[in-house]
Amino acid sequence: MFDFFIHVASIACLYGILALSLNLQAGFTGLVNFGLIALFGCGTYGAALAKGMGWHPLVGLPAGLLFAALLALFYARLGRKLSSDYWGIATLSIAEILRISITNEQALTGGAQGVSGLPLLFAEFKPSDGTARLALYVIVLALVWFICQRIVKSSFGLAMKLMREEPQLARSLGYDLDAIRRVVMLISAAIAAFSGFLYAHYLTFVGPDQLFSPETFLIWSMVIIGGIGNNWGVVAGAIVMQFAMAYVPFVKDALDLPTDFVAAARLVIVGGGLLAFLLWRPKGLFPERVGGNHGR
Repeated sequence: MFDFFIHVASIACLYGILALSLNLQAGFTGLVNFGLIALFGCGTYGAALAKGMGWHPLVGLPAGLLFAALLALFYARLGRKLSSDYWGIATLSIAEILRISITNEQALTGGAQGVSGLPLLFAEFKPSDGTARLALYVIVLALVWFICQRIVKSSFGLAMKLMREEPQLARSLGYDLDAIRRVVMLISAAIAAFSGFLYAHYLTFVGPDQLFSPETFLIWSMVIIGGIGNNWGVVAGAIVMQFAMAYVPFVKDALDLPTDFVAAARLVIVGGGLLAFLLWRPKGLFPERVGGNHGR
């Protein structure tokens, strides 16, 4: 049971990092990105590329960051021409196009079979390797949270919030909304890709099944339930959602339900939880604080 707790907590930390990335975009800048999982996938496939090419595993990190930066700039470029709603649909479409392309490409991505055999971090520290990995993920999560806090409390963070609330006013005051969008997307993409890189070396496997669009909406549910626009909240939302989904099999066993119950229950947790909070508590468990404590 202890190893199971370490596993769930590790995944929750990685999803927490990804939720912070989405919160910078949607929570503080008003960028409705439904293609977040593609930025995450840049990190996972950066790790896979390093494995396939025989490079040192750490080379996969800058490769993933480079892929994510290019995709983020493409997303930001689209935002110049499209309204927020259409931009969200466009990012979702691009993410699906990339997933299908990866599935049908064999030489570099392994196609539908993916890439396995990636090195596991701290494998030499057995039997305490799981605890060592969790400690690393907690440190990375805390560091990313600190960076996000500093960003949203800065003058640039105020510009992000003005763009979210009153884009026309921000433009009339001389703010370059395209530049703000580019910077936010690049920072968020780097965070998402870093999370993907760590995730790849945690599972030691990378495949296109990790890039299905429902994964993006899982992250959205974490942000909405935790509290969009609140960095503490989205991390809490990631932890709550991950533990809720992880313990579904125990409920199935306790009630002697069929195996299909697990997948269906997880869909209900994501979709039902998202819908319930949007209807009855749209600001989430921990609403954004308005005033002096920006970003909390």
